[in-house]
Amino acid sequence: MSEYTERSAQELVQPIILLVDREEPASEQHGIAAAALASVQAFLRDPENPDWQQWAAGAFAKSVRRADAKMFAKVIAAFPDHVLATAGEASAVGLPPMPAAELPKLLAKLQVSGTQLPPGEPLPPAPLSIVLNASLEMSTGKAAAQAAHALFAWVLEAKPAAVEAWAVAGFPVGILELPAKVFRKGARKSSGPVIQDAGRTEIEPGSTTAYVTVAKAS
Repeated sequence: MSEYTERSAQELVQPIILLVDREEPASEQHGIAAAALASVQAFLRDPENPDWQQWAAGAFAKSVRRADAKMFAKVIAAFPDHVLATAGEASAVGLPPMPAAELPKLLAKLQVSGTQLPPGEPLPPAPLSIVLNASLEMSTGKAAAQAAHALFAWVLEAKPAAVEAWAVAGFPVGILELPAKVFRKGARKSSGPVIQDAGRTEIEPGSTTAYVTVAKAS
């Protein structure tokens, strides 16, 4: 089991914009998955870009921000290099890394804290699942950032053939929310990255938050 520790971006941060519709918000698991997919799909579209390489070599920090339908459309129009990811009924935009202290005004004014989606319907099971520590009771925004961190860490460490096969299959992903004891047991057995949070928001420093599990082919 390897561990990745989330740290604040000293130079670059990847903005992820989650659509939170005021009238018909998506289910929480769908939103978490969409944010995670937006992160990795943006990277996989141009992994050799020097900005991506610099960002991925560090803490690959992310900023999950929420936008209503009107602002979400503005983001899509303003950033032609965006990737639009969907999971179930949820949508999120992933952007290339940019200086954390110099975010464009359109992005900087979007809220980070307090993002919460209703429980709603869970995602159907998938061979690849992001496992979250339910005992931490993270907000949707916090859980989305941790899920994105775990999925990106898996993409970096997995065999290229495994990542390519997952992409060809349409990036199927599930979300598992497990109680602390079960989560810790799974984390100990995980052969992939396990995320530890720096504890700057919501939860205690060093809390293990997420990892990816992939079902073995039968």
